[in-house]
Amino acid sequence: MCSLEVLELWNIIKHEAQNVLRKEPVLSKFYQESILNHKKISGSLSYILSNKLSTSMISEKKLYNIFNDIYLNNVFIMNSVAKDIKAVLQRDPVVKNYLTPLLYLKGFQALEAYRLSNYLWNMKKYELSTYLQSRTSTVFSVDIHPGASIGSGIMFDHATGIVIGEGVIIENDVSIFHSVTLGGTGKNSGKNRHPTIRKKVTIGAGAKILGNIEVGKGVKVGAGSVVLKNIPPFVTVAGVPAKIIKKVKTSEKKFFQEENNNLIRHLEFFQYGEGI
Repeated sequence: MCSLEVLELWNIIKHEAQNVLRKEPVLSKFYQESILNHKKISGSLSYILSNKLSTSMISEKKLYNIFNDIYLNNVFIMNSVAKDIKAVLQRDPVVKNYLTPLLYLKGFQALEAYRLSNYLWNMKKYELSTYLQSRTSTVFSVDIHPGASIGSGIMFDHATGIVIGEGVIIENDVSIFHSVTLGGTGKNSGKNRHPTIRKKVTIGAGAKILGNIEVGKGVKVGAGSVVLKNIPPFVTVAGVPAKIIKKVKTSEKKFFQEENNNLIRHLEFFQYGEGI
């Protein structure tokens, strides 16, 4: 059973699709098969991903059945999907509707393919999980080990070249730009060789975060930075190696209140129909 959040999101997406068809009838077949022919967002997303990840050896139908079965039996994964879509709309100023990440943004699509491979990995279906990870890397140019742990409300902006290792932990509401590497230094082995990224971190394009280190809550990592040591919460770091260049003088309460205000403004935007 889908949560209320997922159902409400799906209703908005279908409404957006119908509006697009009135303006661009040439896209009718694409929107019908990708969105409107499906009763649930799980079916739509399964169709989109299986269409992109299938090959002559493993058909779209087989992948669709695997993906849809996982989605239908995992409310937690579907709730993460909904939060990921909303994260894109909240943080990417270019994106004006929920259709865009679902249909067009490879960062979102690669993230949801990872969630499938991660589920299979945790079910000890390592071969199928690794196959799916490999196809995702080939198709989207995003390489996420299925053993990595990634929270919800994640945004991969542009996404090309993102690499995330097996032992990486990413908490909720993190934003990662293209060509970011979250990996090891090559000096250690085992799962504990990779970084932990706490809530609400933003990692700029081309940044490298390496080793068994922690990036604290609310940190901003500048583009092209190389992070090799623990970073405390609520600071901005930049450089090679990365150093603190700014400290955020705000309490955790105020930080989260600002995020809540952003969410309220977002809900008001849709209440008056401007986002639909």
